[in-house]
Amino acid sequence: MLEKIISYKPLRHLLVDMDINITSLCRDLKISSTIRTKLTSDLPVSLRTIAKICRYLDVPIEDVVEVIRD
Repeated sequence: MLEKIISYKPLRHLLVDMDINITSLCRDLKISSTIRTKLTSDLPVSLRTIAKICRYLDVPIEDVVEVIRD
């Protein structure tokens, strides 16, 4: 099992605050269901995907992802 080094918890909180669900976000951005699962499971996705989400939501990267420290 992979060690969790990142979390998309900030994204999940942001989406609740913006009244957007992850499925709608992924549909609008044409993000695959595989990537959606990775986002909900705190698994790594490409920086390109993170940047796409940031641009769509008009937020900085730290509002989407956080690094988990040891």
